[in-house]
Formats: sequence, structure tokens, C-alpha cells
Amino acid sequence: MSENYKMVAKTIFGFEELLETELKALGAANVERGMRMVSFEGDKGFMYKVNIAARTAIKILKPIYTFEALNEFELYAGIREINWADYMGVQQTLAIDSAVFSDFFTHSLYVSQKVKDAIADQFRDKYDERPSVDLESPDLRINIHIHHNKVSVALDSSGESLHKRGYRLATNVAPINEVLAAGLVILSGWDGQCDFLDPMCGSGTILAEAAMIAYNIPANTNRKEFGFERWRDWDANLFNTIKESLLKKQRPFNYTIKGFDIDATAVAKAKENLKNAELDEYIEVFQQDFFDSKKETEGPLHILFNPPYDERINIDTEVFYKSIGDTLKKSYPGTNAWFITANLEALKYVGLKASRRKEVANGALDARLVKYEMYEGTRRTNFKPKE
Repeated sequence: MSENYKMVAKTIFGFEELLETELKALGAANVERGMRMVSFEGDKGFMYKVNIAARTAIKILKPIYTFEALNEFELYAGIREINWADYMGVQQTLAIDSAVFSDFFTHSLYVSQKVKDAIADQFRDKYDERPSVDLESPDLRINIHIHHNKVSVALDSSGESLHKRGYRLATNVAPINEVLAAGLVILSGWDGQCDFLDPMCGSGTILAEAAMIAYNIPANTNRKEFGFERWRDWDANLFNTIKESLLKKQRPFNYTIKGFDIDATAVAKAKENLKNAELDEYIEVFQQDFFDSKKETEGPLHILFNPPYDERINIDTEVFYKSIGDTLKKSYPGTNAWFITANLEALKYVGLKASRRKEVANGALDARLVKYEMYEGTRRTNFKPKE
């Protein structure tokens, strides 16, 4: 049985608590929340498990070495202290991702170049050959984090960002990140105990993530490759055992998941992506204008959507957001409606009072996830005094 070691899961700003909860539920030890990251401990099998199952993680890093450096010479020397032949062969390729928060080092690309030089020179001195750099699909992706004079070196076990689930091949003008979509579903409190609707579904990302949550399907089960599959200690049998175990934990779902969009092209792309994810039998997608729609189901309804922000899609902001509020008020009684927007000014045009507001980051945009509660009848008739 392999020993536990420390790992770091990276995430989106505002999702740290969600990721912490996920890691604990998966069985992580010594979980500690930080800024845009959560550290934890587990063995190699658990590293595989987290990569496959975690919905709100972007990267899973395995730290291997830390040292102090005040200049490029000390950085170079510290990197050469690591025996890189333990992690890769001279014929393999590498890529270095650097994040720098230091007065001594100010350019991340320069740091990456010095790290690459140190690794390449070590191989050249030992084997008279140097490994090549491949920024697109390297055999080993190395993560460098410098805070003041502390240098942390980690191996990137995920490879490409974990938001690239493997199902979304067709996209629209402003697609939502898969990790962001999953986090929004979780933040909105949807637990699979009522019907779900995305009335501006675009390429279907929110629908896909909601369905995987409802049926407890691992987030990255459709992904073609993880970074650790090219590592020297790659254990295919262990990986397959863990993946099969996760897939056996799927659960039944007794409600509906539906999505529609005014754009026929978006609907076609959503259907294609959901088919790629093997979720098409669970989700109904069709063309419909939200502003001409009404609630079609009995009982509670949970709505979550990502309307245009007027960033990459031109809209009349005032008219558009007023129409959102009018449609929810008139046509969707008995509904908890959530949407995300980075156009904070536009929220005043909705004409409804938000019962919840959560700060989230959509890429570089400062956004809000807002909730509007649509009652059957009037709010007063639904009010129950405290006993």
C-alpha cells in the first residue's frame, strides 16, 4: 500500500469551500483551505480518484521540493538539486508553468526559462542529451510557485486543466467554464430533488454538469488523458479499478433536466456535447425563446442560467434584464431562479429583489450569482409565521 503525501488542488476564486467539502467527501486527509487552493493528503490511488471525480478542481499538484532563492543563480542551483531522472526520461518532453509573487523574481516566463535550463543541463551533463520542451502535450508538466524567496516545485498530475472534461467539442460565442458551471450548480443548492431548467443553455455545459451531479457521475469520466498517465510510476490497473469503483456509485434521478435556447445553432451544439458526454438520454434540449416560455412542470423548479453580459454578445442590457425579471415573475411560479452575471449594473433592471448574492469569478470578470424566489400566488400567502 502506497504512502500518503501532500497534494494541492487549485480552484476558482470563491470555490475554495466547495472544493474543501468535495475533498473531504472523497476521503482526503488533513484538508486545509487556502486562496484559490486546498491542500490535502492522500496516496497515489487517491490522486487518481480526485482527478477523476472532483468537480470544482482545476489542477491537482504533487509537491516534490521546496527551497529558498534570492536570485536566478540560486533558483538554477535549487532546481538542479532535484534528480529529474526520477521523474522523466531524456527522450521525454516537458513544460514549465510558473507563478511568481516576489520582489526577487518578477517575470514568470523568465523563471520558467531558468528552470528549463537547469533541468536540461542536468540531463546533458549525465547523458549528453537534453529533453525537449512541448507546451501543448508534454510528458511532464512542472509547476513552479515563488512566494517572496520560497520556491515550491510540484508535478502537475492533471495535465490539461480539469475544466476540459472531454465532452465539449462544440462551443458558442461565450461558453462557460465546466468547473465554473459545476460550482454554480452546487452553490445554487440544487441537490437533484426537483426538476432543473437552463433556459439559455448555450452549448449545454450547465446541463451536463447538473446531470452528472444528479446521477453522481464522476466529473472527468469522459476525459481522454491525465498528466499522471505519462509518469514513471503510472499504474493503469490501479487507475481502472478506481474509475470502475466510482462509476458503480451512480444513483437514480427521478425528475427532469431540460434546457432550451433561442439560437438553433446553440441547441444543435448542446445536443452534440451532451451526446459526447453520454448524457443525451437524461436531458431534453430544444429551441425556445425564454421570454415567450412558461413553467411546464408541476411542483418546485430549479432554474440556473448564464445570460449574456454584453461582453462578447451585444444586447440592449436594460431591455434584456428587465425581460428576465418580467418572465420569471409572470411565467415561473414556484421556482428558485439563479443566474450569473458580470454586468453588475444590469441587475438593477431585473426589477426583482434578489434573496441571495454570491461573489464568483468568471475568468477575469468579477461576477455575481444571484437568486430570485418566485412564489405560487403572492409572497404573503406563502408566509408562515414562526411558532
